[in-house]
Amino acid sequence: MATSDAAPVGIDARGMKCPWPALRVARAMREGAGAVIVTADDPVAPAELAALADGHGWTFAAIGADRFLLEKQG
Repeated sequence: MATSDAAPVGIDARGMKCPWPALRVARAMREGAGAVIVTADDPVAPAELAALADGHGWTFAAIGADRFLLEKQG
């Protein structure tokens, strides 16, 4: 569950090579987003985003083709 009831922030990172999708997610979370849905087509992105989430205690889920949800807990 997100830390707020606000809708997840959407990030379109298609065409960006890692680490840019992860950096965009990290910035959104630092700026107060409780959840982010990111669209990223770099084949490395799922592993990078999962590692980012794991390192911060966030949840990570693939929710579609090239779409991922990262969410703060608590």
